[in-house]
Amino acid sequence: MTTRPATPSRLAAPVASAILEAFTQHRDGFLEVTRRARESFATRDWARLRADQVARLRLYRGAIDAAEVRIRVLLGDRTRDRLVWVSAKAVYSALIGMREDWDVAETFFNGITRRIFDTVGVDPLIEFVASDFDAPPVEPIASCYARFAGDGTAVLLSHALESFDLGVRWVDVEQDARLVAARLAERAARVGRGDVVAIEVVESPFFRGTAAYLVGRAVLPAGVVIPLVLAVRHAQGGVRVDAVLSDEDDVSILFGFTRSYFHVEAPCPYEVMRFLRSLIPKKRIAEIYIAIGEPKQGKTELYRAMMDHIGETADRFVHAPGVPGLVMVVFTMPTLDVVLKVIRDEFPPEKHVTHEVVRDRYRWVYDHDRAGRLVDAQEFEHLAFPKARFEPSLLEELVGQCGRAVRIEGDRVIVELAYVTRQVMPLNLYVRAEPEPLALAAMEEWGEAIRDLARENIFPGDLLLKNFGVTRHGRVALYDYDELAPLTDIHFRDLPQTDDVEDELRAEPWYAVGPHDVFPEEFSRFLGLPARLRAAVIERCADIFSARFWRETQADVRAGRIHEPAPYPADRRLRP
Repeated sequence: MTTRPATPSRLAAPVASAILEAFTQHRDGFLEVTRRARESFATRDWARLRADQVARLRLYRGAIDAAEVRIRVLLGDRTRDRLVWVSAKAVYSALIGMREDWDVAETFFNGITRRIFDTVGVDPLIEFVASDFDAPPVEPIASCYARFAGDGTAVLLSHALESFDLGVRWVDVEQDARLVAARLAERAARVGRGDVVAIEVVESPFFRGTAAYLVGRAVLPAGVVIPLVLAVRHAQGGVRVDAVLSDEDDVSILFGFTRSYFHVEAPCPYEVMRFLRSLIPKKRIAEIYIAIGEPKQGKTELYRAMMDHIGETADRFVHAPGVPGLVMVVFTMPTLDVVLKVIRDEFPPEKHVTHEVVRDRYRWVYDHDRAGRLVDAQEFEHLAFPKARFEPSLLEELVGQCGRAVRIEGDRVIVELAYVTRQVMPLNLYVRAEPEPLALAAMEEWGEAIRDLARENIFPGDLLLKNFGVTRHGRVALYDYDELAPLTDIHFRDLPQTDDVEDELRAEPWYAVGPHDVFPEEFSRFLGLPARLRAAVIERCADIFSARFWRETQADVRAGRIHEPAPYPADRRLRP
């Protein structure tokens, strides 16, 4: 008797169930690691918190790998049967309809299908290109935030603070509440809508670095809201509120694209994202998801935003502003706030890197604490864009010099590998275009960026201004990673001195130079500073041009000393 092969619809249910089981296991592990942040904060175990930061990022790939193996065993020679997957997607959509994490569940399904089919572009029949749900398919079991209403802002704040279990006692919660209430009253007065009538705060604290953040909003009459984010840090005898962030720009910087991801327990990521967007409405949905530790969902939203932009505008891809890179071709659209970076096939002799080294550097940045000074880069594979939307000169360069990653298929341009980052104004262009006070302020920010990176054991390698950018908030961050190295791997040397004039005139150094030797005294010669800024920059950034600063910073790093620049201005702090 001949056994009839199972129909696609009969195979769909076990496939969908297997993927959902893998996703559930992944989310359980993800939330378990996230929850450990509370204990790490309470015990000041910053090393464990950083280790968990890396471990959590790596959970996703392991879950996708395991799910792929299981599906291949389950389906055998029908693993790439599209009819099975069309049905499985429909079954899976029904299965996740009652889950609070439906959004990230859809993205997990996409990760499996893209791995199995090596999908180029998108395949709406077997992927969730746009969500299956126009609105959340189910009301959250509980709101992601708590509401405190009644008379007296200080009383409301005291209740809000006491409701949070940070694993360590408050030094003086009533005093903190009074100080915060005074700041909040000043902010409400500027808005001019009356006194605070309620405080709404996300129930789970946000942990990053050595601080915990209580993220919320103050409700004024007529439903007007203003941000209210409280930074909490350890002090003698417990914890105190260190700073109050009640301006949209301050909160936007805190959740910015140059910072490491928060640890926040969010069973319903969509609700947390939506709450945050009420505080920072100008920030992309993608960036909010990424900031709360959901980079895969952030990538999904970023891709949707890019494709929506292509569909809604007549923009064409053009070269991004700035000096063309020797390692990457960088392009964007005139009204798009992100850039795409593609690795060139060949590098000039002065670039001692390979394709794998470049990719390793980006992976290193992805895992590393970015100190608010490295632009977040998301890696995309198998992108497809309409050929007609590329400027001819850009397309010629991409195909001619990035042939390993870019090809043309019919009316599509296929990009096998690209890094997508937020667009920033190149620092070299900024300092030439802006008045001297703004340009000098940006150069002082450049110095602070280099110091912050060094204290995180990061040496930029190439300190040229063209490798740094200025954000819309005036902060300076590095976006070129091919020369990055651990600070502790570098040998910082003073320039040898000589009395021989012939030595000074030689084209090549008269002294031996090792592969990891760096001479900070020479930095100022190669920066290409405008003449009007040169003297002031050399004076204000004198430490950076001295080997002593770098060696002392190396000693601090090796000793495990933590230097964490606060992600907010000093005047936002409650106490000096």
